Amino acid sequence: MTAKQSPLFLGIDTGGTYTDAVLWSEEGGPKGKVLAKAKALTTRHDLAVGISGAVDAVLEKAGTDPAAIKLVSMSTTLATNALVEGQGGRVALIMIGFSEADLARDGLKTALGTDPVVFCPGGHDVHGNAAKLDLSGLEAALPELGRSVSGFAVCAYFATRNPAHELAARDLIREKTGLPVTASHELSAKLGGPRRALTTLLNARLISMIDRLVAATEGFLAKRGIAAPLMVVRGDGALVSAAFARQRPIETILSGPAASLVGARHMTGLDDAMVSDIGGTTTDVAVLDGGRPRLDPEGATVGGFRTMVEAVAMRTFGLGGDSEVALEDGALTPKILLGPRRLVPLALAGMVHGEAVTVELERQLRAPNPGRMDGRFAVRTGVPDRLAAGLTAPEAKLYEAIGATPLALDRLLTSNAQNATLNRLVARGLVHICGFTPSDAAHVLGRQANWDPAAARLGAELFARRRDGRGQAIAATPEALAERVLTTLTRWSAEYILETAFAEDGLDGAATVAHALVQRAVDAHPGIARFTVALDRPVIGLGASAPLHYAGLPPLIGNGCIVPEDTDVANALGAVVGQVRVSAEARVSQPREGLFRLASGQTVRDFTDEAKAIAAAETDVRALAAQRAKDAGTDSAEIDVATEFKVSTIEGQRMFIEAHVVAVASGRPRIAV
Repeated sequence: MTAKQSPLFLGIDTGGTYTDAVLWSEEGGPKGKVLAKAKALTTRHDLAVGISGAVDAVLEKAGTDPAAIKLVSMSTTLATNALVEGQGGRVALIMIGFSEADLARDGLKTALGTDPVVFCPGGHDVHGNAAKLDLSGLEAALPELGRSVSGFAVCAYFATRNPAHELAARDLIREKTGLPVTASHELSAKLGGPRRALTTLLNARLISMIDRLVAATEGFLAKRGIAAPLMVVRGDGALVSAAFARQRPIETILSGPAASLVGARHMTGLDDAMVSDIGGTTTDVAVLDGGRPRLDPEGATVGGFRTMVEAVAMRTFGLGGDSEVALEDGALTPKILLGPRRLVPLALAGMVHGEAVTVELERQLRAPNPGRMDGRFAVRTGVPDRLAAGLTAPEAKLYEAIGATPLALDRLLTSNAQNATLNRLVARGLVHICGFTPSDAAHVLGRQANWDPAAARLGAELFARRRDGRGQAIAATPEALAERVLTTLTRWSAEYILETAFAEDGLDGAATVAHALVQRAVDAHPGIARFTVALDRPVIGLGASAPLHYAGLPPLIGNGCIVPEDTDVANALGAVVGQVRVSAEARVSQPREGLFRLASGQTVRDFTDEAKAIAAAETDVRALAAQRAKDAGTDSAEIDVATEFKVSTIEGQRMFIEAHVVAVASGRPRIAV
């Protein structure tokens, strides 16, 4: 890099289907300049393959020396997709001071599924006073758990006021098993034990996935001689170091969508807009207000679970180019249904595996009648064998029968029970299902041509001959079916955008109203009551397939839809133009009159003077925020401290109840020199 050359920034986005890369320079005006961009298929069995494919293509296009890159930043939808699809490693949940009844709150029991849980006596009260801790039951269970899980999640009663019991359990687990452990107080300072436990559980499930992503990226960068810091986009759009993200992968849920919002604002310059980002697995819809994304004060909701992760107020829907196409059951004129599960498109499977797919599709077409499992295949994802720990005997037997080459389901499965077993393997992230998707429909109509159109057409022929409630084929031709699928996707996209707008406006029944409005708009149904709806701001359409799927949006949403030039790499671009932003919190409570208890970080201290306790809290959070900012990847953080008091007045006298002190540190990430 010459003395006059600006540093180069490499942005990477690892999505469910594609890995994107973009090379960006600060030169070229306020928006900088995209020097090159490229895509490669995401390779879940070895993420480094997809990353290297995209980055090598970018470097070749730009003709750039890798040593000139001074910062690498990455966003990812892997964590989001895993939660939407119910995937992740098998983990053990350790609940200290809770009862089994607490599992019924905040969706914790549903999220836990069949994963093991251990209850231990202990925990603290609201002021940090300890109950008696007994970890003997946990210690007895650890030998077996250490062989059957990939990690542990620990949550103790009121750990945010005193984390001592979580730390004791964490240290014991690490000593006896050596496996990753997530403690709830490390992720959130908010009260609400079951929801904090849920967040911790999900974090523990994601650790191995994000660890593989970071390791693959770091390994690739080292091989290419790119000696630059690696940053990861968090769910609120801020950047953090790769090491930070490895310990707190739950904070990367909505990472890709958050990066896309930053990218959308950067590319369009719009301060107020709806942003809809369609990928292979999900559609993510959010609101830009005054140039910043709205944040969800209650915590991000992904896959139906409300977490304690501060993230953009993003509504994530299981709708994408690779969504499963299904048929409504039991209707005379069945509707096309999409998602929420992602399938490997037949066109992609055909491109990768050739005749192993097309020969089976042709065989099924020769059958006189359509079969229930036509056009469906199973294939291993290629994850390490250790992640298959804890399979039941039926699961292990079926998993053994599935290999690296797609196997037609009508040859693989012999009973409904096996179908349920297969779905559990898919949920564990061990197996992919290949089948017909909107991406295949686009190939049939010639609107997409990057994979195998022949396999897509065979899949469309098989699907089109399925029967409706009258026994008639649901579509006359593969093209008619494909058109119907793409129309449905655009229509559902409009519904989800309107649903998000209604929800942001605080309206009840947002989904029902959105569906009714789009129904009227699409069918031009006059009705007795005439009404129209229009967004007060345009939609920014993001994603490689946005130009295709969003062309028909404007009449359905009552406003324009802007698809930027670099929409296909919005996430990767957003990853390199963001800032590091972290926070630290402390609370001062009054267990009894004249005693002020400060809980900050992993320490609890008592004071006899309110002012001294508050001053100590502000000093603590400033130091904690500064250290976290350094750990997160910036050496130039600006720190703002705010204190919120809860007081009451009794007979004219001020009574202190609690103080909440928050420090926020922000700055541009450090770059290589």
